Amino acid sequence: MARDDRSLAEDRRLIRAADRLDIPRELRRTIVRRRAYDADAFGRLSERIARFLGTGRFLVYMTATVVFWVGWNTLGPASLRFDAYPFIFLTLALSLQASYAAPLILLAQNRQEARDRVQYERDRDVDARSRADMEFLAREMAALRMSVGEVATRDFLRSELRSLLVELDHKDHQDDPV
Repeated sequence: MARDDRSLAEDRRLIRAADRLDIPRELRRTIVRRRAYDADAFGRLSERIARFLGTGRFLVYMTATVVFWVGWNTLGPASLRFDAYPFIFLTLALSLQASYAAPLILLAQNRQEARDRVQYERDRDVDARSRADMEFLAREMAALRMSVGEVATRDFLRSELRSLLVELDHKDHQDDPV
């Protein structure tokens, strides 16, 4: 019964999804459902590994492993040595590690490049908005300066009042019959 309820709910979800244009349709149905997976999980894991490969801790671990390997296979008991002098197994192990590390590092770099590209786009948008804001403010400041240029200032009013006083005094002296 619970299984029928689940399948009915799944059918309803698919019917709703089929009506939407932004969700791609499934081209074929399979008997066995595919497991949903996170497409970025491997990318995040590769970034963690690449981040670890670039640390001093990794270099210390790798150096200690190689020194132990060479020391054990050179100075250890002859019956317990597992890789003789040319250390072919060590070379193989290091080659295997390098062959996996290089693509993981490249994958991590590609993901970082994609993030940088997105950040660059955001920065460019912010820069364009800031530039537009600055241009608007510059136009507003120019308009304010022009309107302030038309407004009478305190010094201008004083000079006009002084000239009026001088004119009035001059008229008073001309009007006086003395």
